[in-house]
Amino acid sequence: MNKYNWKNPAMLLLAAFIWGSAFVAQSVGMDYVEPFTFIFARNIVGGAVLIPYIYFFNQKKTPQERCASEQMNRKNLLAGGVSCGVILFIASAAQQIGIVYTSVGKAGFITALYIVIVPVLGLFFKRRCGWKVWLSVGIALVGFYLLCLVEGFRLERADFYLLSCAVMFSFHILTIDYFSPMVDGVKMSCIQFFTCGILAGIAMLLFETPDINCIVAAWMPILYAGVLSSGVAYTLQIVGQKNYNPTVATLLLSLESVFSVLTGWVILHQKLTPRELGGCVLIFAAVILAQLPQRENEI
Repeated sequence: MNKYNWKNPAMLLLAAFIWGSAFVAQSVGMDYVEPFTFIFARNIVGGAVLIPYIYFFNQKKTPQERCASEQMNRKNLLAGGVSCGVILFIASAAQQIGIVYTSVGKAGFITALYIVIVPVLGLFFKRRCGWKVWLSVGIALVGFYLLCLVEGFRLERADFYLLSCAVMFSFHILTIDYFSPMVDGVKMSCIQFFTCGILAGIAMLLFETPDINCIVAAWMPILYAGVLSSGVAYTLQIVGQKNYNPTVATLLLSLESVFSVLTGWVILHQKLTPRELGGCVLIFAAVILAQLPQRENEI
């Protein structure tokens, strides 16, 4: 009997919790700075906090191990980190702009569509999912509908930004799934943050008017989003996805929306309607179903 792998889902679940609880920080941060400025600041911070971690654990390796590891993984590490960083920038920008011009309910539901897009895209890479995963996706979609779509559904311009975000996050998950088994996940995460931060910095200078005083005023939400939501959570995602089913990983990461509602309920004392509670129950049921063992010829 195979021993159940609890570390990967635990790391992905923790990442989802951090992202969900960071919703307050992101909202407060946007009161001080514009979208590209916030993306730039949080990703530079996220990359910077990983450098001491990388240095400390690299020192534990012997010179021979460090040399062999660098020669074997340098090309894949750079390609993976830059690819993830470019995709992360596009996805983050689309989401940040979309949230500014639409309701949180619509934003949550449309962004959550990546839980459907990932297994569909996976078919093009010959990754076949079992019926339990597809059923989980369907249940999760209904849950997200009940949880997030509390207003009338009407496609607006901002909704297309969020749909683009969902597509790009799907590619981000699949790109991590491809590169993570070949490289050091923390190093790749660090490269992706600096890549995303540099691109956001260029966009910030081109399209916004950054003010150092506003950035300083937003230091707390920027540090929270940079250290925890970026530095910790995205690294947990990369390490947690290593040799793990990307579709199930997507379902676990999609709990970000559930945790955002739950933390709002606990911290901000926002009440959940019976409909929203029903959505939470369905999504948790979908995740549990997706975690059940499947046949060996299914992923």
